[in-house]
Amino acid sequence: MASLSSDEWIAICDKFTNAQNLTEVKSRNDPENDPYHSKYKARDLLREIHCSLKSFEAGDGDEDGGAQGGDQRPTEQPIDGQLEELFEQGFGGDSPTGLRTAKLAAVEYYLGVNHVDTEELSAGQEHLMNCMKLLERCRVSTENVSLFIHVRNQLGILWAGREEIDTAQGYLETAEAIYLRYMKEDGSPPTDLVEYFTTNEKLMTHQEKNKKFELAYTHTMYYLAQVYQNLGQTERAATYCHSTLQRQLQLGQFSPIEWALNAATLSQYYITKGQYMEGRHCLSAATVIAGLAGDVPSEAAAQESEIESERRDQLRQKRAEIARCWIKYCRILLEDAKKALENDIGELDTDLQDEMKTRRRLEVEEEEKGRKSAVLFGSEDTFDSIASLEEKVSCLLPLDFDEARNVFLVGQNYVTQAKEYFQMDGYVTDHVEILQDHSALFRTLAFFEEDTERRCKMHKRRVDMLETICLELNSQYYLMIRRQLMFELAEIYNEMMDLKLTLANRQADTQSLDSHTIKKFNSLCSASAKYFQMFLDSLRSPDGKFPEHLEEEVLRPALVARFRVARMHSRLICSLPHSQLDNLNNSLENYKYVVQYCEAHPEAASVVTSELELSKEMVGLLPLKINRLKARMAANN
Repeated sequence: MASLSSDEWIAICDKFTNAQNLTEVKSRNDPENDPYHSKYKARDLLREIHCSLKSFEAGDGDEDGGAQGGDQRPTEQPIDGQLEELFEQGFGGDSPTGLRTAKLAAVEYYLGVNHVDTEELSAGQEHLMNCMKLLERCRVSTENVSLFIHVRNQLGILWAGREEIDTAQGYLETAEAIYLRYMKEDGSPPTDLVEYFTTNEKLMTHQEKNKKFELAYTHTMYYLAQVYQNLGQTERAATYCHSTLQRQLQLGQFSPIEWALNAATLSQYYITKGQYMEGRHCLSAATVIAGLAGDVPSEAAAQESEIESERRDQLRQKRAEIARCWIKYCRILLEDAKKALENDIGELDTDLQDEMKTRRRLEVEEEEKGRKSAVLFGSEDTFDSIASLEEKVSCLLPLDFDEARNVFLVGQNYVTQAKEYFQMDGYVTDHVEILQDHSALFRTLAFFEEDTERRCKMHKRRVDMLETICLELNSQYYLMIRRQLMFELAEIYNEMMDLKLTLANRQADTQSLDSHTIKKFNSLCSASAKYFQMFLDSLRSPDGKFPEHLEEEVLRPALVARFRVARMHSRLICSLPHSQLDNLNNSLENYKYVVQYCEAHPEAASVVTSELELSKEMVGLLPLKINRLKARMAANN
């Protein structure tokens, strides 16, 4: 048979169109008890097309080697061919044999995807490998380059799903290399896969073909980003993810809310690397693009369907998650500024602050250069909106209270948004994490505040937001969260105590401490010791025994808590000698614990270096102080 008749070819094209419709449209409405009904029908049509093409090939006497039908299973995973061979060896794509081979390979490809979609992975792999083998007979050209890339994308996904990441990487990187070389040497809009089975009057325009080809390569980049992430190549993964997101915007092929969440997630990588401008840009774009998903439907909408209710909840959740990414941005920006500006005792170094302010102008100039060289998201419709949102928060480290407060207020606004969805009822862990972030925003803002009383009030706000929840949480279900809150509350009270002592020392220059100040100081000191002790008690076994060996995740917190409890007891201001003696003995007992534990477990010494050094010093000094107090008590009796 020299060629298919016109009617035979139209019949094949109609079958293919029906198969595509079954796969992409009708399958969405398949019943739960027969979820692949339409895809099985599509498979039957694809097999009929395959038989028609094979009978034509056999009748034409074409015996060029290569794949021998769809039922040959490869016995081992082949190594993808070298790029030079792919472009220089085999039939030309526009030759009759090259076109027939590409059409047969395309059917194998669609059969492969069909089997993967129906969770028949081995059969899917077999068809995809048959496609690869057929393509080995052709060199890369305008007529087949899309198929060369599509089949490798699918094999990359298949092997990544089996956690064979190296194999997946090979297919995807070859797909990328094919795209890059084709665009460099040719670049004309290539034949799309559906055009193999399309009559001439229904062929795509150049613009349509180009868009679908670029989308195929966008998928390659998307899958490579995940492969590099799995291989621990985070910087490379971030680069590919950024480019993928940009290409999706340019091609107009994206789900607004999913795109926004991916951009917000990418921002977290940039933020942890100190690339605040890129992080802010991702978050601004995420917020703007999420807005394209429309308003959250009202809960009061009359008789909303289950699907509408689910969509409303998803929109609220995704936007709340983006808000949480903004909170992290503000928190880390403030914390990194604190690290850059604090001195050896954790206070603001004003000389360093002045020095950094003089360097600020250079940083602003560098920011502008960076913006010009960065890959920016957006289109004509969204670019201005993204830029406007970026202007609301700085991407430079805040250097004084006013700058820090601006960042704080942005973060606090997103705290409010996030808490609207992640409420305590139903989202305990998420709600508490948001509160902890809010507390951290207050902590870093307090660092920039010069007025000691106002700093105390900021820390009191932290106590108010965490204390009730800490005491109400069920320790059986939320033990780890309660431990975190106990430790943080202990540190907050400790910080407030130090601030009150600073104020008291200033007063002591002109007058002695009054009873109110002493009472307040002791109250803060006792509260800090109480929460540190609650943390330590949470480590006890059900029968009340403290562990002889501390697990790595609680080693430093437990030893620091012991050290702080010792410090609190020694600092309590008390006029009664017996109470003073009890406090000093409690203090000595806890200092001894730190020293003795590190002697019994030498590996622990490295995690509490400064605390251990001071504990050893106090173990030597406190007995002398205790003996002097006992001698005074004996003399007074």
